[in-house]
Amino acid sequence: MTDLDQDRYRAPALDKGLDILELLAGVDGGLSQAEIAKKLDRSPNEFYRMLDRLVKRGYVARLDGDRYVLTLKLFGLAQLHAPTRRLASLAMPLMRQLADVTQQENHIVVYDRGHPVVIAQIEAPNYWGISIRVGSRMGLFDTGSGHVLLAFRSPEVRAMMVAEHVASGGPEGRMTEAFAARLEQIRARGYEMMPSAQTAGVMNLSAPIVGADGEAIGALTVPYITIINAPEAPDITRTVEALTDTARRISALVGAGLGAELSDTD
Repeated sequence: MTDLDQDRYRAPALDKGLDILELLAGVDGGLSQAEIAKKLDRSPNEFYRMLDRLVKRGYVARLDGDRYVLTLKLFGLAQLHAPTRRLASLAMPLMRQLADVTQQENHIVVYDRGHPVVIAQIEAPNYWGISIRVGSRMGLFDTGSGHVLLAFRSPEVRAMMVAEHVASGGPEGRMTEAFAARLEQIRARGYEMMPSAQTAGVMNLSAPIVGADGEAIGALTVPYITIINAPEAPDITRTVEALTDTARRISALVGAGLGAELSDTD
């Protein structure tokens, strides 16, 4: 296509919106309407309606002080792309092995537009177990999966995830110093272990699935229950070992190729 053809099929409003998204993607802390106009060499009035629409559609958030920041909606849309489905497909055989070894259910969660979302699940092989439906949307602050997805992300992406979670109806004020310290502890030990905030008697065990850059592209979680009529079932310590080993194997399987594709959507 020639330059003439490209000009012939231009869509000025779309170009303006894409210019804003690409600009905000490259800055920290957001920009005011005037700063956006200056960097794009346009009049501030040209961007008022466009920014208003991007905010209403959830692609941009307006902060106090008339500053605009990019949300993670584009990241969430990218998670619906083939790489996420391939992650589930590649992980399934290892997830089945984990279920057989631990006698527990396990599932994979990824971040999607403000919430952790289950994209793959293997039920416990015996009579008893917790079952989490594929497609279930979870809390970011009150689940082991949410903690892991936050812990194994850069501070910048973590802040964006929290802001989008709050914007989607999640609780505010949870990113305290104590919670941030907890996330660093999770990152240091390599997994999360916490009582379920939803179901009594369940311990959430979660480990990261990481890409080639070491950032989480998902969380592998076992909602551990003590099975009293199956003494051969591994205890919680051995279950953690099996979980973290499986998460490392899945990470190795997808890290070089699929991990890079998913990380590119940040």
